Amino acid sequence: MLTVASASAQNIFVANWYYPGAIYSITPGGAESTFFSGGLGEPESITFDSAGDLFVADAYDGNIDKISNGGTESTFASGMSAPNGLAFNSAGDLFVADRAGSIYEFTPAGMKTTFATGLNVPKALAFNAAGDLFVSDSGSGNIYEFTSGGTKTTFASGITGPDGLAFNAAGNLFVGYSGPATGGVVEITPTGAQNSFVTGLANNVNRLAFDSSGDLFVADINLLEITPGGSVSTFASGLGNPTGIAIQGEALPVPEPSTLALSVLGGVAVLLRRRKK
Repeated sequence: MLTVASASAQNIFVANWYYPGAIYSITPGGAESTFFSGGLGEPESITFDSAGDLFVADAYDGNIDKISNGGTESTFASGMSAPNGLAFNSAGDLFVADRAGSIYEFTPAGMKTTFATGLNVPKALAFNAAGDLFVSDSGSGNIYEFTSGGTKTTFASGITGPDGLAFNAAGNLFVGYSGPATGGVVEITPTGAQNSFVTGLANNVNRLAFDSSGDLFVADINLLEITPGGSVSTFASGLGNPTGIAIQGEALPVPEPSTLALSVLGGVAVLLRRRKK
């Protein structure tokens, strides 16, 4: 089951793409503060791991930075062209979309493997409850679905400039898009049927995130909040060029019970895997 945290009880973190990049923290009431600044070039995407550490895709220097919940920065991975999207799977592995056309998988220890290649400007990443990875491919206008084994299919097509991805509690995928004149959000059912959710946004739609009440947060020129009925309001402004969004306490996709394993170590049963964010 895939769950999300409540914005009514958690802070929302937003990345500012403008150099020098910064990460802002916004309280449920809309009070803004700077969580981290300095050392980031072009932060594109941000996400929390299960320990509460924030990971940042920096397209400027090709690094994935890790910022502890105390605000200490370190380099988790480097050597990529222009990392865009980030998403953790239920095992705690970090998946990274690189603008040059590849998706990489990193173990918690930082070991890197190539998960997929041959994409055309991949942007955002999102896992569904079944553990399949969805990718917005801006260059092709497609949304691709990858199984855990790496098998690729086209889930949706014909979207101009797709970027942000987020699943709601019902399992519908929401896709932010930009262009050619204005931006908006498309809702796609699990069977692939597309419906327009909102239109007329600024032509700068970036990442998306849901809270537990079903409100959608959109990084546009401002940070927007959209109700399930499609009512749009500005949640926060003056953020520069907001790109990535992460809600503190968001949950990782949780594996089904069949994927849980018990290991006996020294006569003690240890729960090996049921990680959530």
